Amino acid sequence: MRQYKLQNFTDFVAAIHDAGFSGDKDVFSVMQWNFAEGAPYDTPVRWFTGDPDTDPWEWRARVTEEKTGISYGKVFFRKMGFITLEWAPYFLSVRRQQSFDEAYADGKMSLLAKRIHDMLVDGDTVPVHVMKKELDIGKAEKSAFERTLVELEMGMFITHNGRQQKISKQGLPYSWTSACFCTADAFWGEEVFMQADALDPEVAEAHITSRIYALNPEAEPVKVRRFITGGR
Repeated sequence: MRQYKLQNFTDFVAAIHDAGFSGDKDVFSVMQWNFAEGAPYDTPVRWFTGDPDTDPWEWRARVTEEKTGISYGKVFFRKMGFITLEWAPYFLSVRRQQSFDEAYADGKMSLLAKRIHDMLVDGDTVPVHVMKKELDIGKAEKSAFERTLVELEMGMFITHNGRQQKISKQGLPYSWTSACFCTADAFWGEEVFMQADALDPEVAEAHITSRIYALNPEAEPVKVRRFITGGR
């Protein structure tokens, strides 16, 4: 598997642009180690320090906040993943063969998914805590809400777009930051979707498959296909 030695956020962004995407370690990830293992090479990179330059947890939001041409979301095996502008049309061609309204009409998306999507469909970016308030999500609905967000991410209907703190009645920020979401359409823009629409989904899948095996010749075919299609 191709190896990248990351020293900071700049290295991370460069590595993802070089690879095109990053997600599951068994298929391909630019970071082959996690916070429990530690790096197999000398690096200042450490998880959960809060340092925006060397903490991978911070990098998730930075890639969207700083307009790096990289999306972040739970798009690979329902877990964290990144896709570049160059490769977005290929994944969209495979994953978005129906509009959201078509998928909902076919029963592939729930009413809760529609309510979330409707909040974002005009191009708005909305933090999770605002979504929960507007949709009246209580403790009993929390798990269903979180599962639905992931389903929308896996379908590439929505994606992360920065973060925001809660604001008190006095207009002051407080508590932890909250992830923000927008539609994939708003994030990538019309041109990317025009490129995706012009691609044959089978050709797009083959193109991604070829890239995966260039990065990781030992990837398992079943996992490769699930990585690309989202589980179909």
